[in-house]
Amino acid sequence: MTTGGEPALVPELSVTDLATSLRFWCGLCGFTVEYERPVEGFAYLSLGGAHVMLDQRGIGRDWVTGPLEPPLGRGINLQLAVADLQPIRNALASARYRLFQPTETTWYRIGAEEAGVEQFLVTDPDGYLLRFQRSLGRRAVRR
Repeated sequence: MTTGGEPALVPELSVTDLATSLRFWCGLCGFTVEYERPVEGFAYLSLGGAHVMLDQRGIGRDWVTGPLEPPLGRGINLQLAVADLQPIRNALASARYRLFQPTETTWYRIGAEEAGVEQFLVTDPDGYLLRFQRSLGRRAVRR
């Protein structure tokens, strides 16, 4: 976080249809629109401490450094820490939205400890990979 309380890094994702993206990010995944600029096809979203900006391609100014071909999210996954995975999983299941990776429990080594997470992965309508995870705490490395 910066000294003003705003996150120091907020990704801005190019999307093909802002309304479709908002139905996914807000309607299914629980994000809130903090503010938007409809004439520019832009929305700033948050979920807890996670912040993301969505910008519809072709409306207003685009920051495009090369050709954009679907899926737009190739090469990145966004990790989102949440207190409870169940409401998001339930909303996705009710919408018959397919998970990229089903829920799993995984322990990641961090020095002499392991950090445990319960997580699943899903792609948004433009192919951005979201990894929702719930912390299981830390433990000593198991050999």
